This record gives sequence, structure tokens and C-alpha cells, in this order.
Amino acid sequence: MSVDYERERESFEWAIPDDYNLPAVIEDHADAFGDRLAIRFRDDEGAEAERTYADLRDDKNRFANALSDLGVGQGDRVMHLFPRHPDAFAVQLGALARGALLVPCSAMLKPKDLSFRANDCEAETIVVHESLTDMVEPILDETPLERVVVMDAAGEPDGDGWHAFGDLMDGRSTDHDGPDLSAEDPMSINYTSGTTGQPKPVLHRHRWLRCFELINAPYWWGVTRDTDFSDELLWATTGTGWAKWFWSPVGVALTTGAPQFIYDGEFEAETFLDLMAEEGVTRLCAVPTQYRMFTQVDDLADYDLALTEAVSAGEPLNREPIQEFDEAFGVTPRDGYGQTETVALVTNYPGIDVKPGSMGKPVPGIDVTLLDTQDEAAVGPGETGEIGVPVDSPAIFDGYYEKPDLDEETFHGDYYRTGDLARKDEDGYFFFEGRADDIIISSGYRIGPFEVEDALVGHDAVAEAAAVASPHEERGNVVKAYIVLADGYEGGAELTEELQAYMKEETAPYKYPRRIEYVDELPTTSSGKIRRIELREQEQAKFGE
Repeated sequence: MSVDYERERESFEWAIPDDYNLPAVIEDHADAFGDRLAIRFRDDEGAEAERTYADLRDDKNRFANALSDLGVGQGDRVMHLFPRHPDAFAVQLGALARGALLVPCSAMLKPKDLSFRANDCEAETIVVHESLTDMVEPILDETPLERVVVMDAAGEPDGDGWHAFGDLMDGRSTDHDGPDLSAEDPMSINYTSGTTGQPKPVLHRHRWLRCFELINAPYWWGVTRDTDFSDELLWATTGTGWAKWFWSPVGVALTTGAPQFIYDGEFEAETFLDLMAEEGVTRLCAVPTQYRMFTQVDDLADYDLALTEAVSAGEPLNREPIQEFDEAFGVTPRDGYGQTETVALVTNYPGIDVKPGSMGKPVPGIDVTLLDTQDEAAVGPGETGEIGVPVDSPAIFDGYYEKPDLDEETFHGDYYRTGDLARKDEDGYFFFEGRADDIIISSGYRIGPFEVEDALVGHDAVAEAAAVASPHEERGNVVKAYIVLADGYEGGAELTEELQAYMKEETAPYKYPRRIEYVDELPTTSSGKIRRIELREQEQAKFGE
């Protein structure tokens, strides 16, 4: 499809039925085209599986019945911690059918991160893959968690409150009489990092997924419910613990009824290219790091791909991989911008003349505005402003779960301020300029500097630390730590290796500082706050283009 941008902006309407909810959407899909492929799954050990939309409906209802017998009901929080898996949607849809709230977690977290989340949202249930149970066992005594459902369990799990997913599903009815759900019922809590303090619990309602269907699907992926999916296969390379899982595998593929490919395995450019060729993937969503690594493969154009569309999100996609990917396959990767808190806000929509380096234009239906950083006045073309969205837009989140103080800080004006800076050219294209709040974006991961700094200072050798983004050819940015050493310590390669190993144990692996520099003091404001902007400018001067 190709979008007539001005016509779409003029005619767009927020058509969100009052009773909209994803479990009901899956029921409708199963009734309309139950034999259509929903999931084609492969992993790096050779396992394969498929699910139709009728299978998704039946699995949803079986797991919902199991949760009902376990006492899980409307408003309860269900955490999940598993890799890409053919039963991922059974878990998520089944929990939603009970009226529960999903709390996705990544395997890259640490037990203490899981403990914080469980305590913060008072979750009593977690679904975990057998390979990750050692992350859950240490936190059970310190959290409200009392039910543990284990996927791919080898035998019956040992312990009170532990259940094997397969046993729970076995023999269950494929009909479920759950609560009546509406578009305004709570659906998920996605924890997102900030520059200070602990991760924040972003609350979304069921309407969020309808917004993806209305925005992300047509104005980014280029699909709708009316698309002929007979020769289509979508692939979003994201993991189940991230908001991007809701952005595409759930929010686009499931809502529109598209077939999708899921692969569980580490990223290797050649492997992913082989998979696209073998499976006939027609539409791809990957992060900029992956596109950069694709274009480093020798004889890239020799891969016989069926791709018709490619989209990117997570951080800005620079012009070199766009041009090289297009030269190899005749498909121009189209960047898009949004947050855990939103849907896609700015996209290179299907049919746009892509300006390399641009995020595209604001999507129809959302009055995305660039605001002066000091007030709510809009800035003009060529000026840098903070990306803002009206607080009454359906496209943004519904506040922080049971955090009225954070809600008051965030929604006190007419706009939700994203904390991201951009400029707009005379043609209406947006260009990302950086973070207003010092968030580091590396390979698509959002990293709060405070989390890195707080962990570093826990090492005896570190007196002070500041973490900033440092430009990197493949990852976009990496974490760079400026460190003031404690008395009696000397910087050097040996200490750097020790600190990096220490950080990999203390934080998620993607957060450790790949670059470390030892300094006598950190630049600060008159009130004692670290001036990270000075350090970022130093990194830009050293490693930027």
C-alpha cells in the first residue's frame, strides 16, 4: 500500500470500539479465518512449530481456564519471563482473557530487577521459561509472588505454587467465560528506564493495541485487516520482554490477522539473511544495529529475498545502511519513532520519499509538536524542540501504575513531553537531535545513566561516575563511563576489565560501559549536578562523524 499523506491526515478518525480488547479480536480472527497461519517458529537448535489463528484462540482459552483455577482474576498482575517461543501468545492472550495485566520482563535483567518489579506492582504470578527459573527462585521469599508457571518444564516442578505450563494446558476446555473487557480496561505495565531512580511502571489499556492497528500497521508496516496476506510473512526481530514486542508482533501482526515469523536465536547477520530467504519474509522490522551489520555482509545482493518492506525503530538509522540495503534489495528501510509510552508518532510511511537521517513525518491522528524546552510554545522549522503529544491523545499511555506523584509531574501541562529533541525542516520531516533527559540508546536499548552510575559506585575503586552515550559505528552508541577513582586505586586496562566484569554481574549485560575513561573530576553545575552534556560533546568530538 502507498499512503496519500494529506488525505489520510484530513480523514483520520480514532475508531476505537468501547468493547475493544485483544482476546475478542483473536476470537473474531479465528471465526473469520481460523486456518490462516498466525505463527511460524524456528530456533537455533532446529526446532520448528506453527500456530493458526484457531490455535491461538484455543491456546488462549486453555491457559485462561488454567489461570482461573489458580485464582488469577481481573486486575491481577502476571509477570512473564521467557524467550521468543511458540506459546508466548498463549500466555499473554490467556492472561489478558482473565482481565489480568501483563508485566513483561527481559532475560537480560537481574534477579534484583525482577524483585523490584514484583514488589512495585504487587504481582503474585509469574510465567517463566525453564531455562530462566534460577532468576526467579532467589526472589520468591522477598516478593508477593506465590504462583510460578514453568514453560517447557522437564517433569513436574518441585515446590509449592510451582506448575508446569504443559500440565496446566493438558485437557483444558477451548472455551473460556472470562470478564467482559473494554478498551479502557488496564492491559499492561511496561517498566521503562529514566535518568534517575528506579524504572517507572508505564500503564497501558486495551485501546493501546487498537491504536497500533490504526497507526503502526498502515502508517509504518503498510498493512491493514484488508491486506491480502496469502503471500505475506512479517518478521519483527524484537524479544518478548520489550515494548517493541507489543509494537509489532502483538500490535500489528495479531491485531490485523497477519502471519508472522518468530526466531529464537542470537543475532548473526548471515543467519538472519538466510532465514529471510528460506522463509520468504516479506516485511521486516529490525533495529538499526542489525541493519548496519546486514550491510557489512559480503555479497549482500546475492541473497534472494522476498522483501517488499523494511522498517526500523529504536534509535536513528543513519544513511549508509539505508542506501546499501536499498542497493542490495531494492527496498528502502523506513525509520519510525515512538516510545514505550506511545504508539509510532513519526514515521517514514509507505510511499514517502525517504530523506536519509529523517524519522519521517508525524502520523495522521496525532498532533505531534516540537516544543520550546522552557515553555509550551511550538518552535519553527529548523529549530530544535522537544517532541510533545497532547495529553488527551489516545496514542499515549495512561499514567504510571499507582504512581499519582509521577502522573502529576508528567501530565501537568497540555502536552506529554517525550524527553526527545528533534528539528523539523521546511518539508515537515523530523530529524532526531538527541535526548533531553540523558537517556543512552545503544542497539535499540534505552539505558538510564543513573542505573549505570549507581552500580559503578558500588565498586570499591569508584568514587564518582558519569555515564553518557559514546558514538559507535555498529551500535549507534555505547555506554561510556567517566570515573573518578577512590584513593589508593590506579586506572588502567586491568581495572577496566575488572569493572566491566563487575558491571555485567550487577546490571543487564547491555548496560555495562564498553568504554571507560579515568578522570580527576567530573564537570558539574553550580548546584553540584553532573553536566553530562559536556561529556557527550567530548565523545561526539572523539567518535562522531
